[in-house]
Amino acid sequence: MSLLQRLEAKKTTVTGNETGKEKKHSSIDPYEEMKTRLHKSVIDKLKDVPEENKEDNNTLARHIEEIVDETLKEDETSPHIPRGDRQRIAGEIIDEITGFGPITPLLNNADVNEVMVNGPYNVYVEKGGRLIKTDVHFKDNDHVMHVIERIVSPLGRRIDESMPMVDARLPDGSRVNAIIPPLALHGPTITIRKFSQEALCMEDVINFGTLTKQMAQFIEACVKSRLNVIISGGTGSGKTTSLNIISSFVPGSERIVTIEDSAELQLLQEHVLTLESRPPNIEGKGAITIRDLVRNALRMRPDRIVVGEVRSQEALDMLQAMNTGHDGSLTTGHANSPRDMLSRLETMVLMAGMDLPLRAIREQISSAIDLIVHQSRLRDGSRKITHITEVQGMESDVIVLQDLFRFHQHGVNSDGSVSGDFQSTGIRPKFIDQLETAGFSLPTDIFQSSIF
Repeated sequence: MSLLQRLEAKKTTVTGNETGKEKKHSSIDPYEEMKTRLHKSVIDKLKDVPEENKEDNNTLARHIEEIVDETLKEDETSPHIPRGDRQRIAGEIIDEITGFGPITPLLNNADVNEVMVNGPYNVYVEKGGRLIKTDVHFKDNDHVMHVIERIVSPLGRRIDESMPMVDARLPDGSRVNAIIPPLALHGPTITIRKFSQEALCMEDVINFGTLTKQMAQFIEACVKSRLNVIISGGTGSGKTTSLNIISSFVPGSERIVTIEDSAELQLLQEHVLTLESRPPNIEGKGAITIRDLVRNALRMRPDRIVVGEVRSQEALDMLQAMNTGHDGSLTTGHANSPRDMLSRLETMVLMAGMDLPLRAIREQISSAIDLIVHQSRLRDGSRKITHITEVQGMESDVIVLQDLFRFHQHGVNSDGSVSGDFQSTGIRPKFIDQLETAGFSLPTDIFQSSIF
């Protein structure tokens, strides 16, 4: 018995509610059976369409619409269908064949930031920082599994009983995570974090209120002066977006090597080499980890190494690279504050199994990392760079941190938006000489204690 068959059997024997729920959802659309017949008919008739006409999705969509219209006219058993319903049916079949099924319109909606499929009957989106339940639903678990397969198969990934979790990406770079039964008890689950079709620039995030012009000017000087920068923050705080924007400050004349689990960065420089990790095959062999790629990148003559995220043993290799002449490296990491980011780095280095003394690890971190840019997602859904913090070195056994800029929250407005302002702490960084040596003479008022 297959995985999904066991799930259906369990759903029937353990609780009758799910069966009733399935019937309820299947009865929502009176054209469900007709769409199934039409889908099969379209697939059969598309075999006669020349291959060159299938390569362009717009051309293929027109063919599908014509086939649906012809099939409905030929089907004498079909009731009269209003034009609006006819177009909707054709659109759903087009989405099924050329896109990702029922969630295709959500993925095409620019206002939607994330799409969450919690089983076949519960689909949520994030809009404007808030979760909203949609009226979108799949036919059943098999339908969700079909969409997952369409996502992961072109990438050489797989998802089944032996490997019920997978990370992948859509052609536009959106990040996808899927997990299926028996790990997901409510059916196959998909989480898609969308990326903007147009790459954001620093001016965009300044207009969004993520940071100020003065903070952006300072970060640009740090990147161009080849300081090592780590972007920290919680899940969904916008770390990868910020990394992509900050990476744009790297001069186009430099050789950049990016290392990621799923290639998401969209650097505009010409000389960019993109490396992507690989999961094990069906025999559990052949995995290539981020750590393997970091080591290999050191042999590729990089001017800059950009790691999408450090989360494990690769932190040690990343720190060693920063300490051995690969200045200007950039990466991100999950943490709730700049201080927590350092604690996480210590833990990740210990995971490498090198049995290093804690003081030696902290010395490595303090000498490798120059700047921590911490980003948070606030309660109103907005993203703010809440801290720009300098790593000043060691005092005794403690790494000394000094905030240079921070966001001070005052409260919440009547409309639910967060009220606050960006502030300079009035302290000049110790590496200011390095910035000036690189040719950056920042205005003195940037570091004056003030509210921007």
